[in-house]
Amino acid sequence: MLGVSSDIGIDLGTANVLVYVQGRGIVLCEPSVVAINRDNGRVIAVGAEARRMLGRTPGNIVATRPLRDGVIADYEVTEKMLRYFIDKSVGKKLFFRPRIMVCIPSGVTGVEERAVKQAAMQAGARSAYVIEEPLAAALGAGLDISEPSGTMVVDIGGGTTDVAVLSLGGIVCSRSIRVGGDKFDEAIVRFVRREYSLAIGERTGEEIKIEVASAYPAAAEDKHYEIRGRDLISGLPRAVTITRLGVHEAIKEPLEAVVGAVKEVLERTPPELAADIVHKGIVMTGGGSLLHGLDRLLMEETGLPVHIAEDPLSCVARGTGRALSMLGALDRAAGKKAAAARRKTRQIF
Repeated sequence: MLGVSSDIGIDLGTANVLVYVQGRGIVLCEPSVVAINRDNGRVIAVGAEARRMLGRTPGNIVATRPLRDGVIADYEVTEKMLRYFIDKSVGKKLFFRPRIMVCIPSGVTGVEERAVKQAAMQAGARSAYVIEEPLAAALGAGLDISEPSGTMVVDIGGGTTDVAVLSLGGIVCSRSIRVGGDKFDEAIVRFVRREYSLAIGERTGEEIKIEVASAYPAAAEDKHYEIRGRDLISGLPRAVTITRLGVHEAIKEPLEAVVGAVKEVLERTPPELAADIVHKGIVMTGGGSLLHGLDRLLMEETGLPVHIAEDPLSCVARGTGRALSMLGALDRAAGKKAAAARRKTRQIF
């Protein structure tokens, strides 16, 4: 409602931005793409409209992704994108600025964390908070992480994969790698270029991943898919047919990185929590978990049950919604800390 401040949770992803408004749920899900006029720096389009422009813009307009590998690559463009999505979600006529909680990968540096908070403040937040993605993903998947029992989450986004073991409401051990859906797309683009001498764009690489890529292909399930691009030898448009088994070879390297991160966290998990994970299994969230056969691959590599969360794309955003209910306690704790600091200062002087 206009005139009333609403707390907002934002899943600031490399591929997509999801916005959760308290009391209304997820109100927005759009690609993290911004189209800008190079001549005057003016934003032409944001989100789905800008994504349609990727690889199809004239020289003076550039469609760009301001986030790379889960962190801010272009601060100014990220701020403009955030402001646009906040205005679209809650309107421009709010009398009170909202409190905003933003998800960040578990492995970000202090500088990267401050950049996210600063971008949220500049985009119109009254106060900005961050929550680590595995924690938000677990909350959004409906897992009870408050008990002294181990829960393992693998969140595969566009730019990062976050693997974490959670217990008593916190992260016991985790690993964040800058491998996600984008790396799969890039591997497919390189494969098509190398094997077929055909140049294709990011969007086509993503389409191939969705339609035919498999982390655990079986010969009986082989699938064919026709793609079009520019022949690197003749320079003319050409169509080729690729197979699921061929694409699997292309994405082997990023798949091995994801499996390696999961095994590394399992090796560092305390024995008691490891016993819980044997019983509960691994929960997968994020858009990358929808890659065909990935759950089966992890099951074979770890020997543990693997479950894909319901609606894995929105788990992190829903998790921020549950975390937003804790903002009051955070604010009170911050207020007490500030009051204690003021009292201490008065005593000194």
